[in-house]
Amino acid sequence: MPRLTWSAVTLMYSVFVFHDACAWNVSQKCTGDTTAFLAELQKETPRKYAVLMYDAFGKIGSDVEGGNVNRPGSQRECLSVEGPEFRGQYCQVFLKQDRVEYFVGVCVPDSCTESDVQTLVVYEAFEQKHVSLLPSVPSILISDSTLNIFMTQCLSDSPNTDLSAVVCLFVCCALLALPLIASIYVALIKRKRKREVRPAVGFAQTSNTNQYGAVLTNGSANQSKACSDAPDASQTRNQNAENVQQVVLSCLQALSVQNNSQGVLAMESSGSSYSSLNGIRILSLLWIISGHTMQLSAWSNLDNDKRWKDMVEKNPLYVLAFSGPVYLAVDSFLLLGGLLSAKSLLNSIQRSDDTLSFSLVAHFLFKRFRRIQPLHLFIVCLSIGLFSVVQRGVFWFIAEDEVFSCKKYWWSNLLLINNLFTITDICAPWTWYLSIDFQFYATTPFLIFLYRINKSVLVVVSSVLLMLSSVTGGLITGFLQLPVHQPTTLAYESYFQYYYNKPYTRYGPYLLGILAGIYMTTKKETLIKQQWQVVIGWLCSLSIMAVLVGLAYVLRDVPPYPSLPHAVYQGMHRSLWALALVWIILACEEGHGGFVDKILSLGLWAPLSNISFACYLIHPIIIILYNGKQETSMHYTDFNFFYLFLGHLVLTVSIGYLLTVLIEKPYFFLSKR
Repeated sequence: MPRLTWSAVTLMYSVFVFHDACAWNVSQKCTGDTTAFLAELQKETPRKYAVLMYDAFGKIGSDVEGGNVNRPGSQRECLSVEGPEFRGQYCQVFLKQDRVEYFVGVCVPDSCTESDVQTLVVYEAFEQKHVSLLPSVPSILISDSTLNIFMTQCLSDSPNTDLSAVVCLFVCCALLALPLIASIYVALIKRKRKREVRPAVGFAQTSNTNQYGAVLTNGSANQSKACSDAPDASQTRNQNAENVQQVVLSCLQALSVQNNSQGVLAMESSGSSYSSLNGIRILSLLWIISGHTMQLSAWSNLDNDKRWKDMVEKNPLYVLAFSGPVYLAVDSFLLLGGLLSAKSLLNSIQRSDDTLSFSLVAHFLFKRFRRIQPLHLFIVCLSIGLFSVVQRGVFWFIAEDEVFSCKKYWWSNLLLINNLFTITDICAPWTWYLSIDFQFYATTPFLIFLYRINKSVLVVVSSVLLMLSSVTGGLITGFLQLPVHQPTTLAYESYFQYYYNKPYTRYGPYLLGILAGIYMTTKKETLIKQQWQVVIGWLCSLSIMAVLVGLAYVLRDVPPYPSLPHAVYQGMHRSLWALALVWIILACEEGHGGFVDKILSLGLWAPLSNISFACYLIHPIIIILYNGKQETSMHYTDFNFFYLFLGHLVLTVSIGYLLTVLIEKPYFFLSKR
């Protein structure tokens, strides 16, 4: 039997693939480049570019049983390929085998479009000697070996910028540049004034100081009198110019870092706020950062997510990471927000001759709006601009969704109503808290008004609102069969869509905060008078917290029918958590906090509390950027993620401080000026 030459084999292979590709509606250039690549692999010694492309394909790894099903391959290696007439292009093919969904990284010529790649995959073009470059998971691990392809995407090695990204980057740079320019100008002015003062001091020390001062005073007085007696147009112009100069200087001073950094790192609480609140605020923030560190990683790029779920879902020790009742730390924030809003409005009423007017309420709401919006909108612009210009990574899914949602729904963040949208349509999803907090903040004047009219009316209305919030949460949970335990997958999208961030299910903690704020601001004497009250109060408070966490594990599994225990727990657990916190705050303020009060009132919490708003807003961007730029799947161990949490925390605090002194405080103070 005659042997075929290599050129004959290549020709036959090319004709076969080209004929099929034409039938498959794949571009001629893509067909030719792909054929050249696959034919090169048939050689005994393939060229370097073909070896790199083959090596960049995702391969099946170990521990598929533990969840290691994604095969990212090597994006960096693929993009380094220089073929004879093409470059390497990294694409991801998303597959479904039985009930398991995963993606495979493939390296193809850059002449192929996403539709070309998907067509080649569907018709099994990537096969070598009857062995596919995209093999299914072996049937010994997944019984059904049938592959279904549902999406293909190719990652460009160049930034995906458009007009919106450019505008957002310009806005971010401008907002950061103004305080820096103002800081430099203020520093130069101060330096100039110091130079002007030094010669005058030296002259005064070598002459008759009193006589010189008298002459200077008399001269100034005579000149002032002459000017007042005979004002002219030039004098008026000079005065106007001086006024403009003063306004400009005042604005620059408001924007400067020198002005805004004062007191940020102070170890004492600002104003007359309750000292224990700083500790509660920061511990809650740490809980949220820890949860997001785990959540945003587990939803996209763990190579042992099944083992991780088995580990964390059943062990209450992981409640601070990602299990148990969902983010009770947010309810702690809502409680503190309600308490401080009531305290702030009552103090404003007292300063306004004990009058609650419409103008006072308008000022109360506008002050809050201008307090949160500059940094909030900066984060929205940063999400669009940063995630658009950074080269897309292998796990860029969440960042890509962020860009799309922010470009489409940025206006909902501006109006502070983004929590009313579906969670998948929210720009910067973590900012839903700002919207719901402002919506609840707007109810404070109404409740204060009721308090001033009749305390009994306030109690009745508050009881009805609290009951409605609890019943609504319970009914939604029962009818939609929602979990009460932190969902570790996106399978329960309805949980976030109808329950988690909606005002009609989350009002309880904020309402209790308002009531606590009214009581603590207006009380005439201490509530806790006997030692037995202290013991019972602490016992009840800590027991409630422990039971709420424990019951989330007891009710971890969601039955396929409406469950009364799940509904009752879901409707009440957030308000009960807030009620337990109210006791802790009250006990600490009345001197019955013991070592808990000492911990919550540590001076360490004060500077962190001053930058907590910026830290809350920036930390998810840091986590998403880190996860999205990973080239391989992450492996969960307790130590790995504790170390990762510490890294995210250090970056969050550092960048949070910069954003506080460059964005949050400057533009808040500027609006006041």
